[in-house]
Amino acid sequence: MVRFVREYLRASVENEDEGGRMRWYPWHSAEYRFNHTMNVVDLAGHIAETEGANADVTRVAALFHDVAKLDADQDVHAEEGARVAREYLESHGDFPPSFVDQVASAVEDHSYQGDVTDLPLETQCLIEGDILDKVGANGTALMLLRMGYEARTHMDSGEMVERVMERGHDAVERVDSTTAESIAHQRMKRVKWFQEWLQDEVARMDLG
Repeated sequence: MVRFVREYLRASVENEDEGGRMRWYPWHSAEYRFNHTMNVVDLAGHIAETEGANADVTRVAALFHDVAKLDADQDVHAEEGARVAREYLESHGDFPPSFVDQVASAVEDHSYQGDVTDLPLETQCLIEGDILDKVGANGTALMLLRMGYEARTHMDSGEMVERVMERGHDAVERVDSTTAESIAHQRMKRVKWFQEWLQDEVARMDLG
């Protein structure tokens, strides 16, 4: 299943012209998208186990949540991902129809922008894991990489790290489970420490 998702993402971009859909940004590449996916599998699975959700449904949904991200328009990638997940699960193994339905539903709803408590707990855990991967070390590293693509210097790193802090605050407001809130606060503390380190060692650092 993991191999299928990885190969699906790779196949989504292999025939594109150079620079298609900004592939030169690492977070728009198959490699980054797969890494993000596996991070979300770990995060969402952990939240599900701690909060009493069905961890198997959550992890499989997390694995497929962005499978169509690179070959479908952004506004329909969730629906396309749900279709791919359903087709895969129905043709591989002997998964109960209820399991397939739960996974497909979670994938389809993972881009929901309303109150996460409106959704089944498994979908909520998936959304929370997806949000949290943008906060912390991964989000900070990507923001710093972005400076190079925008022809910025290291003197702008404080501003970029501040954006990660803003995402962290947004994440705390969006997530609902105690587990997700705890992870968000822990990651924000680490980003704040890194931000203060920059301020201490880079002269005239602008922290935004």
